[in-house]
Amino acid sequence: MKKNWLLLSVVFAVMFVLAACNKDGKDAEKTDAGKKDNPEQAEETKVDTTSLPMEITNDGDVIKGGTLKVGLVVDTPFKGVFSWELYDDNPDSEIMKYATNALFEMDGDFQVKDTGIAKLEVDKDNKKAKVTIQGDVKWSDGKALTADDLIYPYEIIGHPDYEGVRYDDDFQNIVGVQEYHDGKAKTISGIKKIDEKSIEITFKKVSPAIYSIGDGLWGYAAPKHQLESIPVKELISSDAVRKTPVTLGAFRFDKIVNGESVQFVANENYFRGKPKLDKVVIEVVPSSSIGEALKTGKYDVATSFPTNQYDSLKGLSNVAILGRPELAYSYIGFKVGKYDKANRKNIFNEKSKMNDVNLRQAIGYAMDIESVGEKFYQGLRVRANSLIPPVFASYYDGTLEGYKYDPEKAKELLDKAGYKDTDGDGIREDKDGKKFSIRLAAMSGSDTDEAIVEYYRQNWKEVGLNVELTTGRLIEFNSFYDKVKADDPEIDMFMAAWGTGTNPSPAGLYSEGAEFNMSRFVSPELSKMLENIDSAEAMDPKYRSDAFRTWQEYMSETATTIPTMFRTEIIPVNKRVKNYNVNYATETQLQTIELTADAPLK
Repeated sequence: MKKNWLLLSVVFAVMFVLAACNKDGKDAEKTDAGKKDNPEQAEETKVDTTSLPMEITNDGDVIKGGTLKVGLVVDTPFKGVFSWELYDDNPDSEIMKYATNALFEMDGDFQVKDTGIAKLEVDKDNKKAKVTIQGDVKWSDGKALTADDLIYPYEIIGHPDYEGVRYDDDFQNIVGVQEYHDGKAKTISGIKKIDEKSIEITFKKVSPAIYSIGDGLWGYAAPKHQLESIPVKELISSDAVRKTPVTLGAFRFDKIVNGESVQFVANENYFRGKPKLDKVVIEVVPSSSIGEALKTGKYDVATSFPTNQYDSLKGLSNVAILGRPELAYSYIGFKVGKYDKANRKNIFNEKSKMNDVNLRQAIGYAMDIESVGEKFYQGLRVRANSLIPPVFASYYDGTLEGYKYDPEKAKELLDKAGYKDTDGDGIREDKDGKKFSIRLAAMSGSDTDEAIVEYYRQNWKEVGLNVELTTGRLIEFNSFYDKVKADDPEIDMFMAAWGTGTNPSPAGLYSEGAEFNMSRFVSPELSKMLENIDSAEAMDPKYRSDAFRTWQEYMSETATTIPTMFRTEIIPVNKRVKNYNVNYATETQLQTIELTADAPLK
């Protein structure tokens, strides 16, 4: 679907400290007791990711109904913004999946199928798309889904008072949406209601991205009958979004404990029929506790399971371990500009502190990502070479080297750029010979997050860079993104991750109008490359593939965003769940889930 935007899943934890430092920043004394923290001495138990199953089938007779218990692995309270148009982080999206308003279903190649709530028909010659509701579909409150509900999300996102992150360059591809947003029109001229079940959308251009819910096409409905009386600027704080969302999914919201838990009950109006389960209960569980919670049978499924805790699952007889390539990548971003909120565009600052390509590349080469991935993620995470995950095989450029660990090359680049140690203290000064430090924002999480960040800081220190933590410590999830999105002047670079969603197009993350372009880097060359990826010419598969590769090479060279890790997603499932499939092409439908016991097995 449209980007999960993951402000979704961001995890930097490793099993052990790779390089120990004391409070004064000096190397800790290497004792026998500390040898387990040395990557050269750590026992390697690399996982063959190709052997991880995507499906389980468990024996036993099914019970009637039952409650699926889900552990939402996050170290902070969830925000509780239950609107696809307004939410901006992964925990809320993980919750909404159980009551989703998605219109379309995707196949294994992440292309729209005709089996969802709505059917998509594209007239590429006339730059139009028709969206048609298939059958008699009802909202969870029993009201009929209509064409007005297909149009309303566009009116929310395009509204002059909309303050969310989805009014971007991609969305502005819809004819008339800019005039509507600027208050020059009362409706979006490019969206027309054909009848009670169909709408027509006219675009400025149509590209292959539309078949992956791109080009401005929105993949969700919004209940106009519930929301239209609420001013758009008040929606995010309304009960309709926070407490009583009306939805289309297999389950409907029943009880919400703010930031802590959500109870769903079966949606009797679900278009595929009432689910076999009675309820789903989702509870926040800290990353440090999820392994033990699964072992003791507290949960059936865990979302965003910490990869570095894989060993805690291996020997459990009550849990099956599924795995699949994650539609995500970790990265380090450099602040080289600001976001102009009033004009909704990124402004690149050539004089910004981090606008030195040699400095940025040196930071990338100085990071020993390989040791982290091989020794402490056991191969479940590997060094990334591109901003396109390999799961998008048609567009991923496997020929890129990326930033392999090469501290000598990092030193050469810093010397070339004029960052030199002029006073002999081992730390480089800036180009003018003044004290130089870089402020890093990184997110708190499990009890090992600090260890991995400290290891990278040591990597950078070894090439002469003093990297200090913004606020002096790791930052809580919500505060981290608040600071990064606001271009906090105390942040020079930041460590984060993106969930790409099923649309690999990078326009929503790196274009001039994308609020998610958190490095704030823009250039005429970049804009043209993004335009080429999602152009009419890109209907030719080779043209689009080449355009993707050109963009990947350019981003690697400019290094304003450096990918650090590709990820294998670990999905633990209690063996009382009868069948569970996580293959993107044949993923288990929620209404079909059944249980073989009254409580999770221990």
